[in-house]
Amino acid sequence: MVTKRGLRFQVAAAVLVAALSALAWFGWLGWDTEYQFDAATNSYSGPYEIWQVVGCGLSLVILLVGALLAGTREVAAAAALTVGFTVAWTIGAARTDQTGLFAVGAVMVFLGLAAASGLIAAIMFGIRDRRSPGAG
Repeated sequence: MVTKRGLRFQVAAAVLVAALSALAWFGWLGWDTEYQFDAATNSYSGPYEIWQVVGCGLSLVILLVGALLAGTREVAAAAALTVGFTVAWTIGAARTDQTGLFAVGAVMVFLGLAAASGLIAAIMFGIRDRRSPGAG
């Protein structure tokens, strides 16, 4: 495991994580704005397909774990991922929503990502802490 690095590295890593998480949204979800109509159930779904959401989620997990393994501090990496993705999602949702409900969705995306990235960061911290010299 890589030890914690200096302030410049931490800032650069956080900016990179935020940018890459925003790119994950654009790459997996940002281009799809069409809803699908199912005649059998007489309902609409979408705009995202399940494979897009799963791919995006896996990309975010890989990004976060990679940043943590590279030595980014847990709080910085989790916060950067959460903010970067939420900002990208909110910009995209605001462009297509005419009701103003995108703001509720933005809060939900933020809280969900904060919880998930915080949990992953805590798990990685626990693994790193147990493997560090003198632990246990």
